[in-house]
Amino acid sequence: MIEYTLIENKLEAKDFIKLKVAAGFRERPVELVKMALNNNLYDVVALVNDEVVGMGRLVGDGVMYWYLQEIVVLPEYQGNGIGTAIVNKLLKYVEEHTAEGDFTSVGLTAAEGKEGFYERFGFSKSRGMTKYIENK
Repeated sequence: MIEYTLIENKLEAKDFIKLKVAAGFRERPVELVKMALNNNLYDVVALVNDEVVGMGRLVGDGVMYWYLQEIVVLPEYQGNGIGTAIVNKLLKYVEEHTAEGDFTSVGLTAAEGKEGFYERFGFSKSRGMTKYIENK
């Protein structure tokens, strides 16, 4: 098992882009990524020897609706518990920011084939749909 560190609210655009591209997603313009990251509610970055190897973000209204976004770990570091630690930290943050006596909803869109990973945390495939809008 490798040693890693989780840090909060330190996700940078360059690291976001590197991780997304390494995971097979399309590269996004750095200015758009910066704008998106400025609207995070919370983020977690995983470091191995000061190299960013994983990330996860929370977006939403921060009260009733939260969404896990961009839970990504570099392929060569997957299977070491990093993704699990990131999701656990994000969910703990939501729990700590849910009003006493109330409840909140946490959603996500899983990459195809990764649904089982999220089911371990209690997520269900039974609800939710996604529409992507591309402005050409």
